[in-house]
Amino acid sequence: MSATAPTSTSTLYLSAPAMAELIGRKGVGHCIAGIADCIREDFLRWPQFEKSARVASHSPDGVIELMPIADAATYTFKYVNGHPRNTQRGLPTVMAFGVLADVATGVPLLLSELTYTTALRTAAMSAVAASALARPDSRVMALIGNGAQSEFQALAFQRLLGITTLRLFDTDPSAMAKLVANLDGTGLQLTACASAAEAVRGADIVTTLTADKTRATIVTPAMVEPGMHLNAVGGDCPGKTELHADLLRQASVFVEYAPQTRLEGDIQQLPAGFAVTELWQVLAGHEPGRTHAAQVTVFDSVGFALEDFSALRYMRDAAVELGMGERMALIPPLADPKNLFGALRQSAATASQWAPASGVVA
Repeated sequence: MSATAPTSTSTLYLSAPAMAELIGRKGVGHCIAGIADCIREDFLRWPQFEKSARVASHSPDGVIELMPIADAATYTFKYVNGHPRNTQRGLPTVMAFGVLADVATGVPLLLSELTYTTALRTAAMSAVAASALARPDSRVMALIGNGAQSEFQALAFQRLLGITTLRLFDTDPSAMAKLVANLDGTGLQLTACASAAEAVRGADIVTTLTADKTRATIVTPAMVEPGMHLNAVGGDCPGKTELHADLLRQASVFVEYAPQTRLEGDIQQLPAGFAVTELWQVLAGHEPGRTHAAQVTVFDSVGFALEDFSALRYMRDAAVELGMGERMALIPPLADPKNLFGALRQSAATASQWAPASGVVA
């Protein structure tokens, strides 16, 4: 990240339509690979970041969260929700936007949609983890939960790990049909299964992507075969799980940021002292990942702010490269930074909205 302080307060804005165009021009697979590279780079700088668990506001219908993080030069945050019943209202389950700002001045350099981008970065993070934890010869993945995130996971694992075959299951048959239609022409071999157990059978990697905000046991110990890697993505808030607790006890478990995962991940089912390894330590060579072919590994993924930091800087650089986005005056330009009221009065007068007699701005 550049440490050069900005010379103006203008902010680059990437709307959802602009982001869709950017991803279309770069290619979904290319964006996932680029974000994955940024994630690896940033995870190797792990000690340089000021980290905290996300701030969450829970309701019976879902959760709204803020996810901040910063290094010495750059601060980012993401606003994101998770409302499983939103699809019944014609709304996405997950919606997000984010800001990338200059630490030296506080100027917001980028305001961006993050709904598309969160899907890309979640898939990229899964692939980064699996590259370190799954068997190198993995070619078959079970994909349980075929909602909005599923295509991105499939394409990430195809591109970055060489997955050739997907075994699919969702309790909603239309979700499976949607996934099959969207992946037509990708070269992936797709098999729709009648149950989660059937989908898991014979898989090298198992990815769970369920949305319901419940303590579920999508995968049990009896379903797991030696050498499997489990990529548990759906369990990402208190009271929401996907894996049986005994499965976790029998596996080697890896996480993003342990203080957050112990509250939100599948390991919330286990005592606070349950042994886990933060993935950055594996990527940096401080701790082992997979140590033998028969080992069962679990990436208990909840989504961490550093991944959004990586995604925002990738998208910012891509937008600059392509000349995309628009400049907006999110912060008022001030000729005299100490005279905010005078600047407001001048701007209002220019717009014929100043009311001197009443002393208020209309």
